[in-house]
Amino acid sequence: MQLFDQQGRRLYLTDEERKAFLKAAARTPREVRSFCSTLHYTGCRISEALALTPKSIDLSGKVIVFESLKKRRRGVFRAVPVPSDLIDTIDMVHGVREIQKKGRARLNEPLWPWSRMTAWRKVQDVIEAAGIGKGPHACPKGLRHGFGVAAVSKGIALNMVQKWLGHAQLTTTAIYANAVGEEEQSIAARMWT
Repeated sequence: MQLFDQQGRRLYLTDEERKAFLKAAARTPREVRSFCSTLHYTGCRISEALALTPKSIDLSGKVIVFESLKKRRRGVFRAVPVPSDLIDTIDMVHGVREIQKKGRARLNEPLWPWSRMTAWRKVQDVIEAAGIGKGPHACPKGLRHGFGVAAVSKGIALNMVQKWLGHAQLTTTAIYANAVGEEEQSIAARMWT
């Protein structure tokens, strides 16, 4: 895994592009907004978000519990802390609190009953609406990589980023420390003060 393709083009969204993505998502239908916000704030994969159910949302703990789908076995989970606003949005849009209280039958229903391709298209539409230029970074995977780069540039310990992204090896997560441009400047600036 790398942060640049064979032509040296960036494969991650910058912090500015991530903010533009979130702003564009705010102008979409509620279900799309909640999906895009989940990707933005957790760095999860599209398939991991699509696997979320009402029981995956810990309202009081303010975490979303993902099953790590790229593991060789089922039943490997990780909890990712998220802002209260995201928890509130997911609850409002999907009725999580009500389902958790009463809807045992609906506890295992997906929050977003979309195919992976439908979800991918919806995210691509938001990326385009955000004015993010064309290139290999302008995709859902670029949003995931952007999460990792942003976390490292803000001083989050690599082992925490590893946990949140569901990486098996710390060496996989360490690529986010190889960011350049504004992100590298942010990291380097901590040494200058």
